[in-house]
Amino acid sequence: MSALDMAELEAMIEEATVDAYNEDEQLTGLFTMLEEHLELPFNTVVLGVEVTVGGIDLTPDGRIVALCSRGGMRQSIGILDVPLPSPAPEGAQWIEAYRHWAG
Repeated sequence: MSALDMAELEAMIEEATVDAYNEDEQLTGLFTMLEEHLELPFNTVVLGVEVTVGGIDLTPDGRIVALCSRGGMRQSIGILDVPLPSPAPEGAQWIEAYRHWAG
């Protein structure tokens, strides 16, 4: 994933939140962009263990999480805490936009 500059991140956030009137709606806009653009599934390593990120979810407490699995085990991990593989999946720049928005 190429590093985006501040103006590119701000433009992405503006695109995702253009019709949002409050922080909850902004979060929903960013989640929607991730849902639409992040190529899933992808494999990554969490705490030394390879997992598959098969989806994302918006939790009731206002977090975007990656739905990770390995074998029959599943765990939700905050999307900002999931290390991205190299090369990063298509659409991973939206994670960076969310990170920038979340501050």
